Amino acid sequence: MSRKVGVIDYGTGNLKSVVKAFEYLNADVSIIQDPEEMKGIDALVFPGQGTFDQCMQSLMKSGLDQALISWINQGKPYFGICLGLQVLFETSEEGSLSGLGLFKGHVRRFTLKATLKIPHMGWNRVSWNLPPGDFLRNNLSDSDQFYFVHSYYLADVSEDLITFETTYGIPFVSGIFSGKCIATQFHPEKSQAKGLQLYRNFLEKIV
Repeated sequence: MSRKVGVIDYGTGNLKSVVKAFEYLNADVSIIQDPEEMKGIDALVFPGQGTFDQCMQSLMKSGLDQALISWINQGKPYFGICLGLQVLFETSEEGSLSGLGLFKGHVRRFTLKATLKIPHMGWNRVSWNLPPGDFLRNNLSDSDQFYFVHSYYLADVSEDLITFETTYGIPFVSGIFSGKCIATQFHPEKSQAKGLQLYRNFLEKIV
């Protein structure tokens, strides 16, 4: 049975590669621009391009901010990518608006030594902080690399969250896992076979 996946369109994200990835995995993909379009959807995916305040303004204008809060609080499947991770938390140094505040934590701008470029762009390893047999990391290991492009990172995260970790000058949170909510700083849709595997694990084990 095909899972019905809704991809959030907040006006600034490039949805094409995310949609194609889930269609490749035989999901039935719809574009979501307002809360009414969430009816009948099995899982929400929040793609990750744009700026923090632009994104939050768009979500508030459409009513998707409250709809997302309700969706995740009800324990429904959610996959956030890059900005789709950051907006789940309280604040971001990229803007002045508050995030959705679903989890405790703040988004900071990288301050790194001059030899390291900002944004952090390219391939890097992810440490899952999950046992090897956990369903979410099925066919994935701590040596696998995923594609990143970001200047801001998640910090001061609540200790009750499962967090993935990556190092770029400093160790930082590269993903979170709570109930049926998964969100990553990296872009699985740009991460070739391993990224597709993570989406597959989400669809098969959570949705």
